[in-house]
Amino acid sequence: MFKRSFASKDRAGKITKPSKRSFRDDVKQKMLERLDSPKTESASPNLTSAIITIVVGQDQRLFAAHQDVLSYSPFFYAALQDQFFEANARRINLPDEEPEVFSAILEYLYKGDYSPRLLQDKRRNTWTLEGAVDSPKLGGRGGVEATIFHSGVGDVILRDTAVYCAADRYGLEELKRLSLRKQGLQSGIEVGVILRSARYAYENTPDNDSRLRAHYLALIIRSRKTFKRSGTMQMEMENGGKLFFDLFVAMCNHMDDIVELQKGSPRTI
Repeated sequence: MFKRSFASKDRAGKITKPSKRSFRDDVKQKMLERLDSPKTESASPNLTSAIITIVVGQDQRLFAAHQDVLSYSPFFYAALQDQFFEANARRINLPDEEPEVFSAILEYLYKGDYSPRLLQDKRRNTWTLEGAVDSPKLGGRGGVEATIFHSGVGDVILRDTAVYCAADRYGLEELKRLSLRKQGLQSGIEVGVILRSARYAYENTPDNDSRLRAHYLALIIRSRKTFKRSGTMQMEMENGGKLFFDLFVAMCNHMDDIVELQKGSPRTI
């Protein structure tokens, strides 16, 4: 995630070190290095552009952002051009969005990540979440809150799933990849939370989504012993839905793979 700075020599052979820069300077420089047009995730922001007010959720939480930063998102770029945008008030209304989710979206647009940050250990070639420690407690890894209360669901779901679905709505493909990687680092999540989150993912992603939906199917298959004993799983399956047909297909494919690996010696799983 970070580039190593090396000392360099001038013509006289004197070693010169790069000057220290603040975090804010680094962020601003990265933004200014991006392209100007068209406005996409990699577009160049103008930190002196107009300030837009965003009204989020049923409680009408107020957020503020630079117009050019919002315009990274194709959704907001379009919103700022049409009647959805209250030009006189410089205001956008998102009544169905969760403030905590939008806060993560805005943090990503400015910083390229959202809390807790994703950290890479290059020596071990591993990834972790900032502040995370191994913990046997439910709800994810210690020091990192894995879930949020979602008013539209009326219960808690995985935070990264909500961010992924919002990123899909706003056209932020890199954020989708980032949130999915972060979710893969969570562990110890209750069955009920996983199933609610999976349903939310199915309801808020297109049918051709091949990442978040597949993540849940693979997770359930890997943890099938736990799900098989779950009363919540039984109740959810009785309620039905496309999630469970996809799960059936994925399980069949999984069994076929095992059969092929055993070279024609199938066994019941």
